Amino acid sequence: MKNEKKLIPEFRSEAEEQAFWSAEDSTDYVDWAKAEPVLLPNLKPTMKNISLRIPEPMLNRLKVLANERDVPYQSLLKMFLKERLDYELEKGGLPRHKQTMTRR
Repeated sequence: MKNEKKLIPEFRSEAEEQAFWSAEDSTDYVDWAKAEPVLLPNLKPTMKNISLRIPEPMLNRLKVLANERDVPYQSLLKMFLKERLDYELEKGGLPRHKQTMTRR
């Protein structure tokens, strides 16, 4: 006899759906053997703290620019780094999906 899956009900709210899945076993409803990976592009990227030594005059210039743009200097530095990385990767002809790879 084939193990048929139950139908997932329609939910009126996210709270109702959360309560349902908290009490139910998803394997009664989903055949996980047939599941495919899903990309979630709107998630925030994982951040990593680093220590960066830069000349004090350079930091002061960065802070002045950031103040003029009314953004934190750390955010401005990240924007500058991203713009330059994108430029270098495009110029070098590397595909965008390889941007996260690093050399050792």
